[in-house]
Amino acid sequence: MAIHTITAGDNLWRISMTYRVPIPTIRAVNGLVSDRLVPGLNLYIPDQNLPEQYYQIKPGDTYWKLSQQFNTSTQAIIEANPNTNPNTLQVGVRIRIPSREKYRMQSLVFFDALAGTPYLDTLNTIAGSITYLAIFTYSFTRDGTVIGVDDAQVLQRAKELNIKPLLVISNYEANMFSPDLANDVLQSPDKRKVLVQNLVRIVKAKGYAGVSIDFEFVPPERRNDFTAFLRELKVGLGNLVLQLNAHAKSSDMPTNRLVGFLDYKEAGKIVDIISIMTIDYGYAIGPPDPITPVWWIEQVLMYATGLIERRKIMMAMSLYGYDWTVPIQAGVGAAMLPVQTLQNRAIDSWIPIQYDEKSQAPHYRYQLLNKDHIVWYEDIKSMIAKYKQMEVYSLLGATYWRLRFPFPQNWAYVEKNLLVIK
Repeated sequence: MAIHTITAGDNLWRISMTYRVPIPTIRAVNGLVSDRLVPGLNLYIPDQNLPEQYYQIKPGDTYWKLSQQFNTSTQAIIEANPNTNPNTLQVGVRIRIPSREKYRMQSLVFFDALAGTPYLDTLNTIAGSITYLAIFTYSFTRDGTVIGVDDAQVLQRAKELNIKPLLVISNYEANMFSPDLANDVLQSPDKRKVLVQNLVRIVKAKGYAGVSIDFEFVPPERRNDFTAFLRELKVGLGNLVLQLNAHAKSSDMPTNRLVGFLDYKEAGKIVDIISIMTIDYGYAIGPPDPITPVWWIEQVLMYATGLIERRKIMMAMSLYGYDWTVPIQAGVGAAMLPVQTLQNRAIDSWIPIQYDEKSQAPHYRYQLLNKDHIVWYEDIKSMIAKYKQMEVYSLLGATYWRLRFPFPQNWAYVEKNLLVIK
């Protein structure tokens, strides 16, 4: 695996000759629409080197022991970590391990059924990298009746592709997340029972592999009721999967309007998978910031893994970025756009891309119609930094928002370096 950062004078022909990778391959893997390049652009070059895993040194580790554990050689580990002294390994240091043994993970990708089913071709393309497809979104009424979506076509395709479909249920009302809807149903044991029974019936009738819970803005006072709902639903589902999408936090904050209702420890005991939503640190309606800075993810994962079994945890990764118009105006959010679109916008307009080392994230500024814009997004370098965190924390895998956003760099990396368990 190679990341090539564009500098002045670079062109695709020279890069192709250096890495011995055809130009059409470089274009396809990086989502390039022309031969144009811009300084700061990070290209993923699919070379012939071994896949890599990431590992955090533990007491008693030696390169020889690690070579046996990862089915590789001590020399390969030494060469991959030139700045680490193999004779004085420090506990906590993170290293690269070239090995044919890939990190085993599961993946979950959101499929936006609210817009119909125009993304089935994309699903075909990356099917080998998807364990679960979360079909967004079913909702419910205030008496617990479930409101469905037109999911027949995507359900059939998922099953044909050996992908496990999950029914996403959200407290969605009038095209937005409703605190009142969640409050009304969760506080009533009778309404929760009706909702659980309806969900279990639909899941089994349609052949879903389980349920994905995506509740937002639940009032903090419904914390115990939400946990009870998870427990009751898991009993109803039995051996089927219960997956929870949980907003990221680095401490409990039980009165917080966004995360207060989430009891990580108790929820972690109940559900089969908990996706910690390590996305939107930089949010559409907030000031321009990195979408998923690695220093913040580190804080969140340290907290979450102290409460939840690690092989139940997925970390969320964004396939999008935000384009903010500044100064920020009240009620005006940033545009959420695919990372490929934001990358190619910089290239087309000859805007140099910057890279923030602390956050491990690309960004740039530009002007349009006399207005300033700030863009933060993801690229292959920033994504690898996150996969490194996933692996050193020994997590179950990754959750991606969402399928409709093309990101060929990411899927090329996953195919080469990770073993997605179906």
